[in-house]
Amino acid sequence: MAPALPDRVDCARQADDRAVLERVYSLGEMPRLQNLLADAKGTVRARFAFAKLGVGRAGATVAIEAAPQLVCQRCLQGFAFAAAGSSEIEFSSVSDGSAANSQREVYETDEGWVSLRELAEEELLLALPIVAMHAPQVCGQAPAYEAAGEIQDLSGDRSRPFTVLQDLLKKT
Repeated sequence: MAPALPDRVDCARQADDRAVLERVYSLGEMPRLQNLLADAKGTVRARFAFAKLGVGRAGATVAIEAAPQLVCQRCLQGFAFAAAGSSEIEFSSVSDGSAANSQREVYETDEGWVSLRELAEEELLLALPIVAMHAPQVCGQAPAYEAAGEIQDLSGDRSRPFTVLQDLLKKT
């Protein structure tokens, strides 16, 4: 059995070698993603292309592809979302102020080392929608805005709850 590929890498060394690394991670091993998923099954494919950005500066292009099962915020059912994203990153340590004027996203390292899984998780989070929803015609639940303010009680009567407020505003 082949040894597992390392998750933590030395950014400067990878940049010097112009390394291109590819990894596949389980969505279940990404803790910041768990409360957004309907199901933790599936994987994210990640590609890391390291490069030197200047004297003593390392960077990378991080690209991901995944199809996580998200929870639709309209009907609360799971659905597959095709996620893809790519970012150019410059690595920086806490004591290093050289990346302050960078044109790229700055990612803080742990003494020059970085977790590839964490980079992939960060890129996947950036690729997800702020509010996950099916398309309206696919979703099993009608959106709230389609009711146009009308509420139907259990007896079948329709009422407009905000007409009372409108009447109060007219009186003042």
